[in-house]
Amino acid sequence: MLQFSLAKKIAIWAICLLALLYALPTFVPSMQNENDSVLPHKAINLGLDLQGGSHLLLSVETDVVIAEQIESISGAIAYTLRQQRIRYTGLKTKGTTVSVMIQDPAKVADVVRRLRTENQDFTVRTGDNGLVTLALTEQGLRLRRQAAINQSIEIIRRRVDETGTKEPTIQQQGDSRILIQLPGVEDPERVKKLLGKTAKLTFHLVDMNANVAEARAGRIKPGTVLLPSVEQDLSGNPYEYFVVKKRVEVGGETLIDSQPSFQDNAPVVTFRFNTEGGRKFGRATQRSVGNQLAIVLDGAVISAPRVNEPILGGSGIITGNFSVQEANDLSLLLRAGALPAPLVVLEERTVGPGLGRDSVESGKIASIIGLMLVALYMVISYGRFGLISVLALSVNVLLIVALLSVLQATLTLPGIAGIVLTIGMAVDANVLIFERIRTEHNNGRPVFKAIEAGYKRALVTIVDANVTTLIAALVLFAFGSGPIKGFAVTLSVGIVTSMFTAIMVTRLLVAGWYLRKRPKKLPI
Repeated sequence: MLQFSLAKKIAIWAICLLALLYALPTFVPSMQNENDSVLPHKAINLGLDLQGGSHLLLSVETDVVIAEQIESISGAIAYTLRQQRIRYTGLKTKGTTVSVMIQDPAKVADVVRRLRTENQDFTVRTGDNGLVTLALTEQGLRLRRQAAINQSIEIIRRRVDETGTKEPTIQQQGDSRILIQLPGVEDPERVKKLLGKTAKLTFHLVDMNANVAEARAGRIKPGTVLLPSVEQDLSGNPYEYFVVKKRVEVGGETLIDSQPSFQDNAPVVTFRFNTEGGRKFGRATQRSVGNQLAIVLDGAVISAPRVNEPILGGSGIITGNFSVQEANDLSLLLRAGALPAPLVVLEERTVGPGLGRDSVESGKIASIIGLMLVALYMVISYGRFGLISVLALSVNVLLIVALLSVLQATLTLPGIAGIVLTIGMAVDANVLIFERIRTEHNNGRPVFKAIEAGYKRALVTIVDANVTTLIAALVLFAFGSGPIKGFAVTLSVGIVTSMFTAIMVTRLLVAGWYLRKRPKKLPI
């Protein structure tokens, strides 16, 4: 147990040296230079409770998604019936159901069969006078709600990543809520605005013959809708209104890129469609030469430029009275994609960095006090061997910091608690070994045999104790959330590093001491 090959010695000291190199950026901020590709430069990421930031709890309005999908299915049914030349009346939606009256009783069975094939998440029933009703099943409703939440989380993640926020926490909470924690966010209001916008972009033709004044008075032609402009006056009222056709010429879902730019020294937003979107956009501009094409974002007209010639390249420019920040934000939203449902802010908290600094300082003080008390106990109890364990404990702390830096784990207050707990647990293996060595030596074994027997016989106990604790930490990580996960990560890392330092580092130091001194009596 005390024999180490040269390769093993080199490997152990190399790991200790690497731990020092990777831990230094956390303790020396000047080393956190991302342009330095030679030396390690990553530090531990601090969580929301340590460096401040924004905490948001959002509710996903999934009922809106369901209503839109029901309306879409209603439109698809009308299109199918017209294509099949089947006469119908009374096509309407209510909640999660769609109903229609088929005028020819002989065709009801064919319609039911087709609807069941095309809408497998719906139950299809027939009634009197050719009534056919589609009702969304509970499973279909549940799947569509969860799909909306999953898509919302993905879109939120894209938007947050675009802002440059490091290590955000974005996760589902409950059935229809999303928890967002953004450490280090300097402008939480801007982030909240970005997350709150649905960013549903559509292109519509402006009805050039419509009278806006009559439309505002409620007299609006079928197939058109009155929309306000995004720009508002000092009173918060739109500068102007547009009467646009309801039909969507091109949808924002076909956008593949959007970037802020400048045109005539004014901020603008450029956009580019995929092949399908470019084709639709080209056809739309061909049909509307000389007319206005409204660019609508979340029910408001950003701009309505006049189409002077067909735009066939699949790209274009959105102009408006944008500031540079507004152009950046709009291009970010378009790149990230539209949210499937509106989000409502249920809870908002801003954690100041002052509280975070106090927490970090308290954590440092607690760690130092814990380390000093453990070191004092080990030195008093085991003398020279205690000093060796203190040195190994210092290596253990370096290993924890280094691994957390490499993994880019987010350190929170519970994480600091896990480190402090690990400091106390790290010497547990050394206590087992040293007590076993002392017992073997008191039973008459010589120093060399006592040390070997101590390490050999305590090894099984050490492995059992640490593996059971590691299992508990992994369960906490698997089933916990937020702070619980942070505690589990630091505890797991601490268990692994403490086993390495106890079994490898401490044993190497004890073996080196014995081979140099060759003592006849143990200094324990």
